[in-house]
Amino acid sequence: MEQRHSEIKERFLQYITAERRLAQRTVETYENTLKLFGEFLAALPEPRTLVEADADNIRDWMGWMMENKRSVAYVNRLIVALRTFYKFCLMEGTVDKDPARAVLGPKKPKRLPRFVREKDMDRLLQIMEEKEKTFNNVRARTIIYILYLTGMRASELLSLDDDMVDFVSREIKVTGKRNKQRIIPFGEELHNILREYIDLRDKTVERENNALFVGDKGKRMTYDKLRVTVKDNLALVSAMQKLSPHLLRHTFATAMLNHDANLESIQKLLGHQSLNATEIYTHTTFEQLKRIYNEAHPRT
Repeated sequence: MEQRHSEIKERFLQYITAERRLAQRTVETYENTLKLFGEFLAALPEPRTLVEADADNIRDWMGWMMENKRSVAYVNRLIVALRTFYKFCLMEGTVDKDPARAVLGPKKPKRLPRFVREKDMDRLLQIMEEKEKTFNNVRARTIIYILYLTGMRASELLSLDDDMVDFVSREIKVTGKRNKQRIIPFGEELHNILREYIDLRDKTVERENNALFVGDKGKRMTYDKLRVTVKDNLALVSAMQKLSPHLLRHTFATAMLNHDANLESIQKLLGHQSLNATEIYTHTTFEQLKRIYNEAHPRT
């Protein structure tokens, strides 16, 4: 019996190597998965072999791994390997039913979006207001403002041209994912900041194209330059590890929700396809509310 199961595993490994042409590292992962699952089955009160296992055995193994602090990603990789193995066994006729087909891997927990607190953003904007009015400083301030006040993506900001900003109607035309366009309104504060930046830019830099944000040599600003600009300035008020342009998108959405904007409006402003993508910010604000409650209430 043991020899037969060893032969099945060998045929499977040969199949994924020669016919499926999977990478050697993947083949090793699949081989190790069969070894680990086989050991689990052998240690059961009523031991079983790989070809005798059922869906409950796989679920029990998955549960055992989660209880032993294996990551969701690790467990899912092993379940994928088992699915591939049992599909092969079904195709070969070694098993009558695929036990892995009905088994769903564990879901990866959603990370709550991080954001900068409003008081810290207010402090940062004040710091930037007080800096010398050089081109780099004014450009940095404009970038921070526009990301924080509109919630647009870094790629959307970098693709902006002058004619996409309508100062009369105070609207910005943004080209988002899958080339979908949307209109984002802006107020007097951003109007004045954009005007100041454009006036100084045109006096300082000779542009190569119609890009709104440009580098010192007039070319369209790169993502690396944008990332460093945002990181260096956010570091003035935040000790968080990853200080990226996307953090300001989260900060915008959280601030809007905290000030009673409805989810549908935030969804449209962010350019989300589904409301589900926007709803995660309700969890963020609830977590913030719990922290405030725990810190402030005398009986907690």
